[in-house]
Amino acid sequence: MTIILLVLILGLGIYTLVSKDLLHGVIALSAISLLSALLFYILHAPDVAITEAAVGAGVSTIIFVWIIRHTERKDQQ
Repeated sequence: MTIILLVLILGLGIYTLVSKDLLHGVIALSAISLLSALLFYILHAPDVAITEAAVGAGVSTIIFVWIIRHTERKDQQ
């Protein structure tokens, strides 16, 4: 189970780096945080898992999406 989670985290990390859309990258980072929280819970660290879920997937995702909403999009034409 931990190997599957680690492979998913690695895949999402690579997707985050190569993603052209910032919002997709932020969603992938949020998924990484949720999977990391699940991994911490499986490894018997529930306090770290709760913190990772709250801060990593919750607060930082909200901040990133808020910042993206306040920027202008420059599409190539």
